Amino acid sequence: MIKTYLTIIISCLTGLSLQAQYAYFGNRGTISFDKVTYTKARMRQMSNDMSSKMMDRGMGFMEHLDKMPESHTDRMNLYFDENATVLMPEESTSTEKQNGEGKMRAPNVTANGRGGRNQGGARGGGGGNQRGMLRGGANKNGKVLYQDLKAGTADIQLDIDEKYLLSETLDSITWRFTEEFRNIAGINCRRVNGATKDSLYLIAYYAEEIPVSAGPALSHGLPGMILGLVIPEMHIQYWATNIAYTNNLVPTDWRDKKSKQMKLEEFSALFGRYMPRNRQNESAKKRILEQLVY
Repeated sequence: MIKTYLTIIISCLTGLSLQAQYAYFGNRGTISFDKVTYTKARMRQMSNDMSSKMMDRGMGFMEHLDKMPESHTDRMNLYFDENATVLMPEESTSTEKQNGEGKMRAPNVTANGRGGRNQGGARGGGGGNQRGMLRGGANKNGKVLYQDLKAGTADIQLDIDEKYLLSETLDSITWRFTEEFRNIAGINCRRVNGATKDSLYLIAYYAEEIPVSAGPALSHGLPGMILGLVIPEMHIQYWATNIAYTNNLVPTDWRDKKSKQMKLEEFSALFGRYMPRNRQNESAKKRILEQLVY
């Protein structure tokens, strides 16, 4: 009888040990994201934001707007541990989704959190030159977003005419919690509504099951990993499609030693004149940061 009791106790302790081990592995891993970009909506908004001078230069491009796909999806990987994250594109090319053809792997969410196709993301394809980058986003094959969660800093590596490594402090985000939940990649996630200090509206779904305060596009500040992120103004959505837990630290070999290092303020001074603005008091830094991050 005593031997039986001892066996039961040992089994229970072993089970607790395995649970604790699983919780530890939950701090490290790789999350696959679909970044859904609503191309037409983004291009229409950018045309409205352009000054008349820039509009004249872009009229030839806008004439072909009806021929553009409604959206396209880029596959992204977020590597995370308890101290940092790195977001970078998968090596495979993006998959364009024509209107009415096929299904998105990730759900669509409108500004009120319900399904729909007229909200979400578009930032256009990346350009290989300065103006192309600022109008349509950095070359997606060269952009990497890194955040140091302990130091509260971020690095953005991008490839325009040459590689740049931009350093910036992580902006604070004000979050408001809701009682809405959604299952994303098999995990129950809670919805929160957020706003950056520049009043950019965000919708996020985070999972306490992954106890790392981070997410795609340098999102952070919640008691768990963000698995769904919607930026209505930018017409962009991120949705996790797969989660793989590991015991690996975030990779560091993404940094290009030949990258030109500078502060985001310096980069804004160099490239800010190319940015479309829709408000007189909107800073070039804000517009550049939105373009590069989201």
